[in-house]
Amino acid sequence: MHLVVDLAAIRNPMPTPETVTPADLYPEACAATEQHRADDAHHLEAASDGLDTDPLLLALHEARARKNAADAEIRQLLAYGREFHGSRPYRLESLAEASGMTPSGVRTAYSEAELLQVAHEIHREPNGKATKPRLSGRQRN
Repeated sequence: MHLVVDLAAIRNPMPTPETVTPADLYPEACAATEQHRADDAHHLEAASDGLDTDPLLLALHEARARKNAADAEIRQLLAYGREFHGSRPYRLESLAEASGMTPSGVRTAYSEAELLQVAHEIHREPNGKATKPRLSGRQRN
């Protein structure tokens, strides 16, 4: 089988009948997935040829970039929930459960960079007069 076709199949898994609602849309969901796979295979082929790189390594780089973006989004959402959400921030336990972290992990998950990014995006400073962007957790670039 062709490498990019295999990679596209891995990156775009076929739905199972129980994941499609209403159930009568299952054939359409499968057809849409097949189209996504074909488009993805074309993208991988063109990108790997254009960059003169192995399609598997390119797919791994892209997956890592998506993971890094998701991690950054989680840190920003945690910062919002703790520092920007009304007079009562979300409880550490609730945020920990939703994010798959521990309460202490939530407390140190975001830094001044995430606080500044959230403030910039929502056009508002963190809640409370005593609350200022602070450095918690590890330094991020």
